[in-house]
Amino acid sequence: MNPGEGIVLVTGATGFIGKRLVSALLAGGHRVRCLVRRPDAPLPHGAERVVGDILTREGLDAALAGVDTAFYLVHSMAGGRAGFERRDREAAENFVAAGNRAGLRRAIYLGGLGETGDHLSEHLASRLEVAAILGRGSFRTTFLRAAIIIGAGGASFEMIRALVERLPVMITPRWVSTRCQPIAVGDVIRYLTGCLEDERTTGETFDIGGPDILTYREMMERLAGVEKTFTMILSVPLLTPRLSSYWVGLVTPVRPSIAIPLIEGLKNEVICRESRIRDLIPFPLTAYERAVTIALAEDTGNDYN
Repeated sequence: MNPGEGIVLVTGATGFIGKRLVSALLAGGHRVRCLVRRPDAPLPHGAERVVGDILTREGLDAALAGVDTAFYLVHSMAGGRAGFERRDREAAENFVAAGNRAGLRRAIYLGGLGETGDHLSEHLASRLEVAAILGRGSFRTTFLRAAIIIGAGGASFEMIRALVERLPVMITPRWVSTRCQPIAVGDVIRYLTGCLEDERTTGETFDIGGPDILTYREMMERLAGVEKTFTMILSVPLLTPRLSSYWVGLVTPVRPSIAIPLIEGLKNEVICRESRIRDLIPFPLTAYERAVTIALAEDTGNDYN
């Protein structure tokens, strides 16, 4: 797709990923429309605004009218711990119905890494369910699966950062030994915009990750190294992810409705099982310490989405 060919819709346009993506798309010469819940939501100059809500379907048809490709960046954890899977399911079903009516050609969805099966956390299982629902639309879907995204304002990063900064000595459950493949938020944006511009990615599913595979213990220790602070992490096997999620909610600025599902998901190893996207959208990946340095230098805006 060449810049200026058709309208690109961004849902979740004011969130952690969405606001960065909107700016990148505008810089690339694309016509960008944003679906936002508030009429006063801040948007970059040049972005078109449609006020609405995917859950209530308000404004959804207007947002999709004339759209070629839509980025689906919606999640419902911020709306409360109870029932977020149901809200995610309903939002995806509403989007598919509206996309079918509008003749949407393509959707690009950013979800989570995680193996399929009965042992996924509710959060990761919900992300996979949303991908399956989007895949039933008459449009074609590109599904990017990412683990922890490192960037200022991202819930997972801010949670890890707060633990390191506020708890020099941590007692944690076994999840500190779970492996993860974190990716810099800037690299995620490059993959999202790259998928829009490369039709070979249409209808495909890709794992995306950074160059480093680390345990959560290593991630916290390396973050402490970047900040030049002290941290000691003690693993206690009997401390469950559920119990640890409560003190994480108390210690970190991330809302419990978001922190608890994220912590429960730390039991699942999230690393890339394939790297086909590297051949289609090649660029030097950002190392973990470099991604942390960039994130620490940014103004978070305290959105924690």
